Amino acid sequence: MSRLGIGLIGTGYMGKCHALAWTSVHAVFGDVPSIDLVHLSEVTDDLARQRAGEFGFARSGADWRALVADPEVDIVSITTPNQFHAEMAIAALEAGKHVWCEKPMATSLADAERMRDAARISGRVAVLGYNYIQNPMVRQIEAILAAGSIGTVNHFRVEMDEDFMADPTTPFGWKSDAKSGYGALDDFGVHPVSLIHTLLGRIARVLGHQAMPYATRPVPGAPPRAVETHDIASVLCELDTGASGVIALSRSAWGRKGRIALQIFGDRGAIVFDQERFNELQLYAADGDPATRGFRTILAAPVHAPYDRFIPAPGHGLGFNDLKIIECHELLLRLAGRPSRTIGFDAGLSIERTIWAMHESAVRGTWTSVPE
Repeated sequence: MSRLGIGLIGTGYMGKCHALAWTSVHAVFGDVPSIDLVHLSEVTDDLARQRAGEFGFARSGADWRALVADPEVDIVSITTPNQFHAEMAIAALEAGKHVWCEKPMATSLADAERMRDAARISGRVAVLGYNYIQNPMVRQIEAILAAGSIGTVNHFRVEMDEDFMADPTTPFGWKSDAKSGYGALDDFGVHPVSLIHTLLGRIARVLGHQAMPYATRPVPGAPPRAVETHDIASVLCELDTGASGVIALSRSAWGRKGRIALQIFGDRGAIVFDQERFNELQLYAADGDPATRGFRTILAAPVHAPYDRFIPAPGHGLGFNDLKIIECHELLLRLAGRPSRTIGFDAGLSIERTIWAMHESAVRGTWTSVPE
């Protein structure tokens, strides 16, 4: 296929990221079809028209079903609030479209299973928006682990923190509504789980805890509303390999802006990585003279593909939107039947089952096995 028509539903934070990725992917990589920005949908015709003009889409409107039915649309990007993912993705797949849906997959395990089933029946490509696994530094971590440079992994820790919910005066929004899911677990936790599944393997059982730092949120012109989701979660984990781990999540962590701090410990060394400094990683090798041992910093460079597609010089650094362009490219590789680094709806369901088990464990207060 020499050209692909794109439909975009939702134009907020991630919607703009998708639009930028679709605009840039051919120029950056060159080995994919040309992209036509065909149809954009938003909650009102006026907003849709405005965003279409800004992003470069040919048509726009408030009816997302019209976008899904558009014969010129080949791939649908879904970047709406979480509770709409299942209905939109299933409708797009039933219409014969390929789907690129943001995480989390859905707000319930049953909906995620329906999405997986729809993807299987349709035979279309359906992938989820896990851009952090695309980072050249994360790929390098995978290579370090595969080479056995830190030996057998026995423990990991992941902290994911931001502070957009840290202020108790922040008004009640859709992320505090139970319709959006569990809270930090599925809004944030899916990212650490995607990294763990990619780098270390499946999580087999969990012991979870969830916390609600603020019981209510203000509502302009109305009484405060009770918060229905948990902004903090902590989970003990055990992998299929027997390795242990800890995941700590907070949307209310003052001073943290985009932190995913990953530590991996083996019997011969350790790896440290932080998403707030995602163009570098630290590697510790327990060999050589003990007097000169220490973590050494590895900076992102053209040798860490696909960094070279963006910048010819080491140490200059990629950005968040560049990871989305890489993810877009991987989607197109999968569409062409080529090897790709993507999380499809089958693998995405495995992540959702892990998050479900974490929530169930927190509710029950007991270790819970993750369904396979």
